[in-house]
Amino acid sequence: MTVKAVGLDLAKDVFQVHGISENGRVIFNKAIKRAKLLAFFET
Repeated sequence: MTVKAVGLDLAKDVFQVHGISENGRVIFNKAIKRAKLLAFFET
């Protein structure tokens, strides 16, 4: 499934990342630490 939109809630240490498909279905909703955020978006 392809991610069409990504929402990112900025914080000091832990970011909340939310991805949805073209039809509005939630693909992921994760809490990610600052140190691992770049690696998450690279994959």
